[in-house]
Amino acid sequence: MQITIKKAETLKQRPDSKKLGFGTFFTDHMFNMDYEKGKGWHSPRIEPYSSIEMAPSTMVLHYGQAVFEGLKAFRTESGKIQLFRPKDNLKRMNRSSKLLCIPAIDEKFVLDALKELIKIEKDWVPDEPGTSLYIRPTIIATDPFLGVRASYTYRFFIILCPVGAYYAEGFNPVKIWVTKEHVRAVRGGIGEAKTPGNYAASLYAAEDAHEKGYTQVLWLDGVLQKYVEEVGSMNIFFVINGEIITPMLNGSILPGITRDSVISLAKQWKIPVSERRISIEEVFSAHENGKLEEVFGTGTAAVISPVGEIKYTDKILSINSGKVGVLSQKFFNALTDIQYGKIQDSAGWIEVVL
Repeated sequence: MQITIKKAETLKQRPDSKKLGFGTFFTDHMFNMDYEKGKGWHSPRIEPYSSIEMAPSTMVLHYGQAVFEGLKAFRTESGKIQLFRPKDNLKRMNRSSKLLCIPAIDEKFVLDALKELIKIEKDWVPDEPGTSLYIRPTIIATDPFLGVRASYTYRFFIILCPVGAYYAEGFNPVKIWVTKEHVRAVRGGIGEAKTPGNYAASLYAAEDAHEKGYTQVLWLDGVLQKYVEEVGSMNIFFVINGEIITPMLNGSILPGITRDSVISLAKQWKIPVSERRISIEEVFSAHENGKLEEVFGTGTAAVISPVGEIKYTDKILSINSGKVGVLSQKFFNALTDIQYGKIQDSAGWIEVVL
């Protein structure tokens, strides 16, 4: 397929890179591509960022058949622009699509298209420390039809967003609340897919957490409500007696790219790391015995998010005296140094755009 390009006639004023926030500003152009049953993916194009017109009966609005991804482009000190593990994001997108009965994309073609889009929007990649260009590839079902089946048509699009820090707290420990009243997903469903419905399922508890003064919700398994799964927008790690422990992937946990990166680095550094079931009782017991050293979340948006407090029922854990832990800092430094080109990428995670 040949990508057509239509440039915007009027360009937006770019925001102050010191005041970006997260998810507020969008670039001048986007990538679009359509799918039709029997024809496949077609009409790839880069065109001005604009609204998507759809009928009120469009299937995504009624049955939630959609998937998306989140990754970033970084500007190095030398001015290069590079992506962090984009091939893994596109592979994960296809895995999510399979669970939602959405046709697969050509990962190589889409990566090339993404690079072309970023080259056009290169001036939108900020250069302030800690900033980046957030990338949101998305697929939505577009049939104008009210009936429960997989759509026959789809729209794939990529939008770009210059961003600063995800949390207003910056790289400081956040407070998380463990809910026993709500569950997000169960094995055998679509909990491991990056699909809008999973995030909608987290909102009620997240609002509850915010009202209680907590940044995020820590989810327990949906059956026994005993085993730790993940935080609202992050995977979760515990450092207990020198060992890094994270819940194993079981079909209801998102297989995070940053999660996998942390596990890879831990193995490279010869730090014991386990993927296994871990109960909330084990976490509290480790704290009582003085063995819970650190807790941190991982995700594309925040990279590493240290946890300083966990509330479960009427119990509150203060972790590492509310300070950033040694390993949290070590992982954050290593990953961001790779992303911004400050140290060599020995794992093949970086994809240079220009």
